[in-house]
Amino acid sequence: MKKSFCFLPVFMLLGFFSCNDDASPVKDQEIVLGNPVETNPPNTNYKPAFAGQTRIGSVKTTTKIKVEEIANNIGRPWGIISMPNGNLLVTDKMGFMQIFSENGQKISKVEGFPTVDSGGQGGLLDVALDPEFATNRMIFWTFSEPFGNGNLTSVAKGRLANDEKSIENPTVIYRAEPSYNGSLHYGGRLVFDENQNLFVSTGERSDLTTRPQAQALNSALGKIVRITKNGHPVAGNPFESTSNARPEIYSYGHRNVQGLAFHPVTKQLWETEFGARGGDEVNYIQTGKNYGWPVITYGLEYSGEKIGDGITQKDGMEQPAYYWDPSISPSGIDFYTGNAIPEWQNNLFIGALSGQHIIRLVIKDNKIVGEERLLAEKGERFRDVLASHNNQSLYAITDSGKIYKISRE
Repeated sequence: MKKSFCFLPVFMLLGFFSCNDDASPVKDQEIVLGNPVETNPPNTNYKPAFAGQTRIGSVKTTTKIKVEEIANNIGRPWGIISMPNGNLLVTDKMGFMQIFSENGQKISKVEGFPTVDSGGQGGLLDVALDPEFATNRMIFWTFSEPFGNGNLTSVAKGRLANDEKSIENPTVIYRAEPSYNGSLHYGGRLVFDENQNLFVSTGERSDLTTRPQAQALNSALGKIVRITKNGHPVAGNPFESTSNARPEIYSYGHRNVQGLAFHPVTKQLWETEFGARGGDEVNYIQTGKNYGWPVITYGLEYSGEKIGDGITQKDGMEQPAYYWDPSISPSGIDFYTGNAIPEWQNNLFIGALSGQHIIRLVIKDNKIVGEERLLAEKGERFRDVLASHNNQSLYAITDSGKIYKISRE
């Protein structure tokens, strides 16, 4: 039975308040929607495939929050994760990492990583702790590696030394081939699943010559791959028995994925990826599915010309759960699972680069049902966000070299 909605002039009470006067609202699912947060005109006249796929109504955090700039001038950060003791491990595009306390005090600089190609969008990118880090001190990272006649996205692992100042025995375990002589769209996010398998995102390297490889199963460009801790394809990957396909591929048809996170309840893998001029996407990832780039998109070329045939839907290709036009440039993501800010529980947070804010998305049944913009007044390009190790605070790093801590007042 479908639920009816009450539409009011300024806001709507989404589904969870019944329009019947004698019905009782479900308090723990109440969402009050205001006008969409996006007020600028879109770049295209493309129509969404379903209601709520873009420009959903806005939500507003009612809990009083405290925003602190706990560190600045830290370099060129790209990824941030929590360590078991609560310290923050932050990557730097120039080829090293740094460790900070929960309050932003620098503890150490970690060196000894393989050479990175830090030109353009390249460098030392994301980092993930081995699920057994407490006993083996292993970490995994992505970086743009000089390789062949160009460079590519690589995954390496190594042991964090006891003094936390160097990496021991750094070893490259996976390369997203083919290499290409370019400086854009490396992807590069990492996340472990509950089975200790590693999901890695790759970009299609941006240029018209490489873009079609996002659709090619014999190329690792424009993909999400699933590998073991030794870099091997995971048994049961969707294309392991497909002729001429790379067995590590989990999903394909991606442009430049810079956000990966598992929903804390459904365990569904979610991602964010850049569109071109509009068409930035949020997707929930299903094994073996084709996410359409560059055949379908809600964006345009930077020149303003249509991309390909200028279509947004095609049989056999997945629709984004949500998209933005104009672009906000979604980068790192994380789910908040704490109880300090109850209304944020299980919400998805996204660092926006060109949008210069942090996005809060409320998700229900794999659909976006509300959007909020946070910290827009800071005017920062937010590269990555992190729910703290105790899930009570939210951290964010910026391209200008700052760390913000967001917590309950």
